[in-house]
Amino acid sequence: MMSEGSSFMKGMILGGIFCLVISFFETFNSGTHSEGHKHLHHHLKPLSKDELQKLSESQMSDLPLQVRVYCLIMVTPKLLVHWATANDTWSKHCDKSVFYTSESSKALEAVDLQEQDEWARLRKAIKHAYENAGDLRWFFVARPTTFAIIENLKYLVLDKDPSQPFYIGHTEKSGELDYVEYDSGIVLSYESMRRLIEMFKDEDRCPERGHALWKTPEEKQLATCLQYSGVFAENGEDAQGKGLFNKKSVSSLISDSMGQNPADVVEACCPDMAITFAGMSPSQMQVLMYGVYRLRPYGHDFHDSLTFLPPKNSDND
Repeated sequence: MMSEGSSFMKGMILGGIFCLVISFFETFNSGTHSEGHKHLHHHLKPLSKDELQKLSESQMSDLPLQVRVYCLIMVTPKLLVHWATANDTWSKHCDKSVFYTSESSKALEAVDLQEQDEWARLRKAIKHAYENAGDLRWFFVARPTTFAIIENLKYLVLDKDPSQPFYIGHTEKSGELDYVEYDSGIVLSYESMRRLIEMFKDEDRCPERGHALWKTPEEKQLATCLQYSGVFAENGEDAQGKGLFNKKSVSSLISDSMGQNPADVVEACCPDMAITFAGMSPSQMQVLMYGVYRLRPYGHDFHDSLTFLPPKNSDND
């Protein structure tokens, strides 16, 4: 016969498991519904060549000047080499790039948020960027291990209105929650930022410190807060449906393609207008910087209809 003590312990264990299950569903189900909103998953694509040709000359010259990007790059002293490399490479192509850190570093300039919790730190960075954006209306959130081609990002959102809510990147699904994967970069319009800042004030639906029994990744907490604001994740793709935001490095994508599609490695690997690659080492970022911005076949004309000029006073490549 089971003793009273062992029965009590069994009840405690079962009760604990039940609480874990309830907490899980509260985090990923009740927290992911926006009041009364129904939203089909979107596949966001840039203008086609035919659509570009329909633009007037004034539109062709004005639009590239209007699309300007504020880059929020989240760093820690533990990733100092990645931080330095991002600072020296692709971030120079942002119209404004700001590094946000958990603690200050004498070696590199950054906004010290004095916050170790990643979700709380991301919230503070978003609020700071929104308040200091000036006339910039597009925001790109990235880790220092991400490599971004900002001109391709600008092309993706060229005809998109930043006064409308956009939340773009490589989408993933967790239960009923569609979210943008953090490692491959997150794009937010000014309207999405505005709504998010307002939602940060609602501690019940968008808490700074999670109420669950385990920590929820910040990318999912961000998506939940955005959904409550009526903003939904959209997958950035090219005309062929290839993802423009990659959650792997270039070498990993090529290696995968060589194994899966040996007869057509390049076409099966990556889109021509890729925006990001994730999980990059500092040396890989330097090599990619050379390939994207410096290496040119002499006498070849790429026939691009638009020109994205570098930010004023920039020393980018």
